[in-house]
Amino acid sequence: MTKEELRIELERQAQRYKEIYGGEVTTYAAKSEPDRKPWRKKPSLQDRVFHEELQKMEKEQAKQNELNQEQI
Repeated sequence: MTKEELRIELERQAQRYKEIYGGEVTTYAAKSEPDRKPWRKKPSLQDRVFHEELQKMEKEQAKQNELNQEQI
């Protein structure tokens, strides 16, 4: 079903509702999406390396904690 066919069908249903039930139909326009998406900073090379180093340190800390648990 194309947009035009959908518009025609909705108009037909609204007209039928008005004629049969005597109701009032209020239509609203859809909210438009913003033209631009919010700005996001891409991580630089330094940011990526720093994040990788943090992950390495966390893994080493986890291993160290495991070894300490085994010794106890």
